[in-house]
Amino acid sequence: MTVDALEDSSGPLVLAEFSVMKETSGRLLRLLTLLQTRRDWPGAELAVRLGVTTRTVRRDVERLRDLGYPVHAGKGITGGYRLDAGKDLPPLLLDDDEAVAVAVSLQTAAASGVTGVEETALRALVKLRQVLPVRLRHQLHDLQLTRVQPPWATTTVDPDVLATVAAACRNREQLRINYRNQGGTDTTRVIEPHEVVNWGRRWYLVAWDLDRDDWRTFRIDRLRPWTPSGLRFTPRELPGSDAAAFVAGRISDLWPCRATVLLHTPATSQEAQECMVHGRIERVDDDTCLLHLGADDLHGVAFLLGALKVDFTVREPPELADHLRAAAARFHRATPD
Repeated sequence: MTVDALEDSSGPLVLAEFSVMKETSGRLLRLLTLLQTRRDWPGAELAVRLGVTTRTVRRDVERLRDLGYPVHAGKGITGGYRLDAGKDLPPLLLDDDEAVAVAVSLQTAAASGVTGVEETALRALVKLRQVLPVRLRHQLHDLQLTRVQPPWATTTVDPDVLATVAAACRNREQLRINYRNQGGTDTTRVIEPHEVVNWGRRWYLVAWDLDRDDWRTFRIDRLRPWTPSGLRFTPRELPGSDAAAFVAGRISDLWPCRATVLLHTPATSQEAQECMVHGRIERVDDDTCLLHLGADDLHGVAFLLGALKVDFTVREPPELADHLRAAAARFHRATPD
């Protein structure tokens, strides 16, 4: 309801109450900002800063507590206030510089390669970008970062593209994208984005392709999203309900070097399930299963196999066995008696 509607419907009394509520809310935000900038605040000093009485400060502190902020009050005439750590995380207030700094830090963390941090940082970045004022979005966009890439990081992802795609997944909004496939051909696709997956050193988008009428996996470094259409969709059920396993299964057949090994464990075992982040699992019998995986070369395949927690037998290619023997001999030489 607008201010005019309030005045027309209930007269000056309701309008006055509305103004008081607005003033109180603004004062609570200022109080919270002050409490976040210093460890301890005397009540009298807070009252001066806010232009109110100490009694009003006490009432505002109680309102903050009702909202979940753990404000500790000291005893006595000179007692002050302190914002303590609580069991839950209440909303935080950031000024412009702090908001940009946090956004930049989240962008960096999203491409850090630290297991368990990247996707969490991306989710937080999406939430922050949703509420950033336009002026700060422009400032963040204009801020150029130079990052030294490790030798194994062959691709980079634009953080703006990553955040846009992740936001579309969360909001269940259709996306129109320009996509360049492995052969270098550009196409325009209309998709229903399902989930963003970080696999290895790359980011992938699992989505329902409306033109192909099927599930597809897209490398995010190869796509450019148009402005989200705003058209909402009802999420479809992903085969297997595991986006990470879906990506691993799809891209294991696209690597330049592909391999298959026999795992000496059932397909339903925990060890086999953990292997699904490396490739596709295929049941053989009650005691064994096949792992189809890939990498850029045999050295990459051997690296992945070295991370397995279960015995295995090489099926193909034959040269993989020779590569593993050479690697085993090198490890043996590194551990003399």
